[in-house]
Amino acid sequence: MQTTLRKIGNSRGVIIPAALLAQAGLDDAVDLRLEGNRIIIEPVKTPREGWFNGANPVQDVDAWGELPPDDDASEWEW
Repeated sequence: MQTTLRKIGNSRGVIIPAALLAQAGLDDAVDLRLEGNRIIIEPVKTPREGWFNGANPVQDVDAWGELPPDDDASEWEW
């Protein structure tokens, strides 16, 4: 797709069609970076995005069974 740069104040801008924005998952906030002679536009990633993608809740529950028994319980005075 070819388009033109438009003057916006002292800067230049590109009008991106809504269908292309939707396909790319772009909303209001984007990250811009320069790679060689290309301008890369990506959606802003939320902090901690993907932290739990590899988590297995069933496996994580089983991890509690691997803890040593609490033998100190009899020594406490309440």
